[in-house]
Amino acid sequence: MTKAGKKEISINAFYSNSPGQNWIGLWSHPDSRACEYTSLDYWVDVAKISERGLFDSIFFADTNGVYDVYQGEARAAVERAAMFPMNDPLLLIPTMAHATKHLCFGVTANLSYEEPYLLARRFSTLDHLTKGRISWNVVTGFQDSAARAMGRDQQRDHDDRYDYADEYMEVVYKLWEGSWADDAVVRDKANRIYARGDKVREILHEGTHFKMRGVHLCEPSPQRTPVLYQAGGSQRGRVFAAKHAECVFLSGLPKKQTAERVGEIKDRARADGRDPDHIKFIMMATIVTAPTQAEARAKYEALARHVDAEGMLALYSGLSGIDLSKQIFQGADGRPATQGIATVVEYLLKENKSLERLRDMTTFGAQAGRECFIVGSPAEVADELEDWMALADIDGFNLQRSGEPQHLIDFIDLVIPELQNRGVYKHAYKGGSFREKLFGAGDRILPGHPAARYKIL
Repeated sequence: MTKAGKKEISINAFYSNSPGQNWIGLWSHPDSRACEYTSLDYWVDVAKISERGLFDSIFFADTNGVYDVYQGEARAAVERAAMFPMNDPLLLIPTMAHATKHLCFGVTANLSYEEPYLLARRFSTLDHLTKGRISWNVVTGFQDSAARAMGRDQQRDHDDRYDYADEYMEVVYKLWEGSWADDAVVRDKANRIYARGDKVREILHEGTHFKMRGVHLCEPSPQRTPVLYQAGGSQRGRVFAAKHAECVFLSGLPKKQTAERVGEIKDRARADGRDPDHIKFIMMATIVTAPTQAEARAKYEALARHVDAEGMLALYSGLSGIDLSKQIFQGADGRPATQGIATVVEYLLKENKSLERLRDMTTFGAQAGRECFIVGSPAEVADELEDWMALADIDGFNLQRSGEPQHLIDFIDLVIPELQNRGVYKHAYKGGSFREKLFGAGDRILPGHPAARYKIL
């Protein structure tokens, strides 16, 4: 806590390894460097800018398929760069970590299409190479296009995906926490013994979805289990988040309803035997700022001219699983039949979107976004951020791309000093791993978390 009992605001840069992300078309802005996404020099610059701003992390969203729901084809997504093309974000992390010292990294990985044994090794490797500065955003997928690309007719039903994910997490926890004892690695050069064989255990698992037998291929990394993020907005997703997540991403709700959602997940976590203070809540935010309100408004209007209407419809169609070139038809339960992201579907229905009102979703502004949207001077931005922190009971924000990476530079140079002067933003990084920075209780998974039960005593 900062002075006057206010929470310190966590800030993260929100990216994907793609030219177009949440505001489709902004890659075309003359000052945007988004088209450099295939260059490591670009990503190193983004990392260095973020560390200069004392950001907690750069968080990477990811998808495994193309957005092909709009008009029943991928054309709009391909032409307008609606989360397409999409390179693998995991491959960026070691280089960005090497170029920084404290900045942490979150990366999305879909557990539906990779065996837990392989994913566990990949994250242990990243945890080693980043010196404990890695987190995993656990996702189960939402795109039928991804399922078809993986050789399946369609993805699993929504709730079945989370049942599958629960067992998946059990397997990776066993590998990360239970295969190697803390004192297994001795590196005894005199006797040519690298690790003690009696301290490395074979993991056996036989369940509904997985059967495996093997030793975790990696020696213990600084955190073992990476920091765990989750963004499930459905009822089943919230149950999963309360059980597993250390950080929860939020979007789609106003302040009061966000606070209710935070309280619900904390209550569920407490019922699961976890300390609810062991979960951080992060809100999506788009921020356009300049020294004065008038300048910020002018900057906003310049950006708005580059947001692409068809690209935005392709994006929202893909996220929701609803073809927004057509009227939204609701079933008997008041919901359309879709396997899309629950918070997006909820937003569409809440706003009663139809063909006549889809224009609102294609513009750059609060009416189109599913997050905190602020245009203003540094003081105005800081006021609104503090208001969200207090009324929504959250811990920080993911900054969406807008005219990037200039949007990060503007926020760092203008808003952060204002927040620091108010005593709600750090002046220096804490040492240690990502988990240590977040909770100040060491590198390892915290007591009460289901992964902790697999630690070798």
